[in-house]
Amino acid sequence: MECSKDKNLNSCNCSYEPCSRKGACCECIQYHARSRELPACCFPDEAERTYDRSFEHFARLVAAKKV
Repeated sequence: MECSKDKNLNSCNCSYEPCSRKGACCECIQYHARSRELPACCFPDEAERTYDRSFEHFARLVAAKKV
C-alpha cells in the first residue's frame, strides 16, 4: 500500500513543526500508540496545541462532548 502523504497533509492538524511523521499516518499512529497517545488529528485544534495527546485527555474531551 502506498502512502498518500501529500494528500494526508491537507487534514493533518499537527502543530509540532519539526515532526517528521506529518502526513505519514501509519507512522504517526504507531509512534503515539507506543506512548498510550493518539495522533493530533483525533483532537480539536485547541486541545491539540496543548501537546497532551494521552488517552486520558481524549476521554475527558469525549466526556465533555468536545470531540
